[in-house]
Amino acid sequence: MKLASIAGLVLAFFVLLVAGGAFYTVSERETVILTQFGAPVGEPVTEPGLHWKTPFVQEVNRIDKRVLEFDGPATQMPTKDKTYIEVDTFARWRIADQAKWYEALRDMRRSQSRLEDIIGSETRAAVASHELIEVVRSDKTRVAAVDPTAQGAAALRPAKRGRKELEKDILAAAAPKLLPLGIELLDMRFKRVNYTPEVLEPIHQRMKSERTQIAQRFRSEGEGEAARILGRKERRLREVESEAYKKVQEVRGAADAEATRIYAEAYDKTAEAREFYAFLKTLDTYRSVLGARTNLVLSTDSDLFKLLRQGK
Repeated sequence: MKLASIAGLVLAFFVLLVAGGAFYTVSERETVILTQFGAPVGEPVTEPGLHWKTPFVQEVNRIDKRVLEFDGPATQMPTKDKTYIEVDTFARWRIADQAKWYEALRDMRRSQSRLEDIIGSETRAAVASHELIEVVRSDKTRVAAVDPTAQGAAALRPAKRGRKELEKDILAAAAPKLLPLGIELLDMRFKRVNYTPEVLEPIHQRMKSERTQIAQRFRSEGEGEAARILGRKERRLREVESEAYKKVQEVRGAADAEATRIYAEAYDKTAEAREFYAFLKTLDTYRSVLGARTNLVLSTDSDLFKLLRQGK
C-alpha cells in the first residue's frame, strides 16, 4: 500500500507539473524569454529542445530570430527641388538583442511602428536633401535613354549620386537608432517612387504636349524631305526628257540630212532627173497651197502658174 501511495503521489506530481506547464520546447527559428509576474527572468533561451520552467509562475515568450520584413506605407514628401513625390519603402531586419527588444517593444506591432517612424523620418530627410533625379536614377553611372530631339527642360540632367547611395545613407542613419531597441536593420530599399496625384495629371499633360511637339517636328521634317525628293525627281525627269529630245532631234536631223543627200544624188544625175525633181516639188507646192475653196490671182509670168500653163 505504501508503494502504491508513493507511486500515486509521484504520478500526481508529474501530472501537476505537466498541467502547470513546467516543460516547454524551443525550435531552431525562435528564442524564448521567461517572465515572472511580467518581468524577464534569466537569460534568453536560444538552445533548441525541451526546457524546464517554474510552473504556474513563469510564462514563455517566444521571439522570432529569423530575418523579418518591413513594408512601410507610401508617404508623400518633397524633394530638394520642391517636387512632391510618393515614396514607398521596404526593409529587412532581425531581433539581434532579445532582452533589449523585449524590454523596449515586446511585440511585432510596436516593432513595426518604431521601424516606420525611424525609417520614414530618415527617408524624408534624405529625399528632402536631394533633387528628384537623384531619387529616380538608380546610380550616377547609369546612362538614361534620352530622346535626342529633347531640348531644354525635357533633357535629363546627370545624377551626382543616385538612388542606391540614398538607400545607403538611410540605412546608415537608421541602423544606429534601432540598435538600442535590440533591432538590427539589415537592408533598406525604395520599392516605388511616384508623383503625387495632384501633380500627376499636369505632368501627363506636359508629356503629351512635348510628344505632340516632337511628332509635329518629325512630320515637318518628313514633309520637307518629301518635297526635296519630289523636286529631285522632277529635275531628273526633265533632264532625262531633255536628253531624250536632244537625241531624237540629232537622230532626226541626221536622217533628214542623209535623206536629202540621197535625194540630191538621185535627182542630180541628169537634166531630166533635175527637171522631174522640180516637177514633183511644184506638185507638192500645189498640194499645200491649193485647196477646194482656194482662189488665187496669178500673173502669166508667175512660176506657180508656169506648170498650169504648160499643161494647158
